[in-house]
Amino acid sequence: MTIPIYTTAEIRRIESAAATAQPPLMERAGLAAADFAAALASERGKEVVVLAGPGNNGGDARIAARILAERFFRVTVAETLEALGAATRSCALVIDGLFGIGLARAVTGDHARMVEWANAQSCRVLALDVPSGLASDTGRVLGCAVRATHTLTFIGMKPGLLTLDGPDHCGEVSVAGLGLEAPAPATPSSTGWVVAPGLIAHALKPRPLNFHKGNAGSLAIIGGAASMSGAALLAGRAALRLGAGKVHVGLLDPAAPGFDPACLELMLRDPDEVLGLDLDAIVAGPGLGQGDRAQILLGAALASDIPCILDADALNLLAGSDAMRQACTRRSADTLITPHPAEAARLLGIKTSEVQNDRLRAAFLLRDRFNAHVVLKGNGSILVARDGRWFINTSGNPGMASAGMGDVLAGILGALAAQGLAGQDALLLGVHLHGAAADDCVARSVGPVGLTASEVADAARRVWNAWLAAQATRTRALGSG
Repeated sequence: MTIPIYTTAEIRRIESAAATAQPPLMERAGLAAADFAAALASERGKEVVVLAGPGNNGGDARIAARILAERFFRVTVAETLEALGAATRSCALVIDGLFGIGLARAVTGDHARMVEWANAQSCRVLALDVPSGLASDTGRVLGCAVRATHTLTFIGMKPGLLTLDGPDHCGEVSVAGLGLEAPAPATPSSTGWVVAPGLIAHALKPRPLNFHKGNAGSLAIIGGAASMSGAALLAGRAALRLGAGKVHVGLLDPAAPGFDPACLELMLRDPDEVLGLDLDAIVAGPGLGQGDRAQILLGAALASDIPCILDADALNLLAGSDAMRQACTRRSADTLITPHPAEAARLLGIKTSEVQNDRLRAAFLLRDRFNAHVVLKGNGSILVARDGRWFINTSGNPGMASAGMGDVLAGILGALAAQGLAGQDALLLGVHLHGAAADDCVARSVGPVGLTASEVADAARRVWNAWLAAQATRTRALGSG
């Protein structure tokens, strides 16, 4: 199943197109909210407190309150802080209908105190559309925001529920389509999607029996300046685990070892020698440093006509050189860039806070500036393809906040590109797999605290092969049907 994502502007267009629909959208939303709330509250009691704001979100909440009362729930509707005085008894559910999508100002005053009251309750909290105080397009908290256990969002998924602070505030998210689901004429095609197996299934192709390492591609990893060899080796090991046929690691450190005792299959060479080989993809950046030689090597990588994955110091060099940026922009082969927010800020010449304030916009700016497929890493990584389609990845967990995770991702992306995946497919599959591998580790009680990049690389191989096996089973089932 694929899940589209809609911005506030897109939702407003859908609502406008459905303005004459019967029953009205607000009635549909209120009924959907009442049904959902009844299921959440019924096993815990009949006391429901509804926080109702001044706009359409409050209207949805009031309709839900009316329907719940008709179903014999004991409902308190609170439009002001004073009205919460009647709701001091223990309740089974709080419904947050203070503010919906499109909120552009900080929540203050009595409304902020109502948010604090909701967050202090021990019962379930159901947010309607988005948790009040959360910017629906960005995931920013505007002053303060409700921390819901459940969010019922209307018509379609919103970006802010999936990135930045959104996942910490929305709890379990469900979508109520309100009868406007595609292919209804009121629902336009989305350009944004949640990264999910349905989007990447076509890239899950089991290997034929007649296969050799040349079919799996040859990858170069360029990096590993003095005291930073580990970054390049981590990327190389991850690439081997994800199926690259040959992985050549060009280490800049003249004192670097001639082999990797933990992974003897890696071929460690001089970087200039590596770039002279017959390659299918290049990863530049892990531990690259920012010296003169690093600049020359990055320039050579950008001048190639094969896919390039740029990470870490390659991004920092790109940020500091107009010539490098122009070389990147001119490339016809796929370029994938993988910045975290601080790197993105350097690439764009803005503050990190500006990147985080609107992650989707920042990712698009990066795409435009560097003519690249982009993953802006973080909670709810934003992915933008060269053709303008965009995605949010929801796999992964806080255990990934440790050194070397980006190197492993770069190696995974390099392996997929070397095996012939197109840039967008490699980006979606690699980022989703990277997070899914970390989730697999946690499911096996490895982390989240103390989870290491090497453990994620091992898990990525396990998860990848499980996906391939499952896809092969589905293909056989379809063929026999």
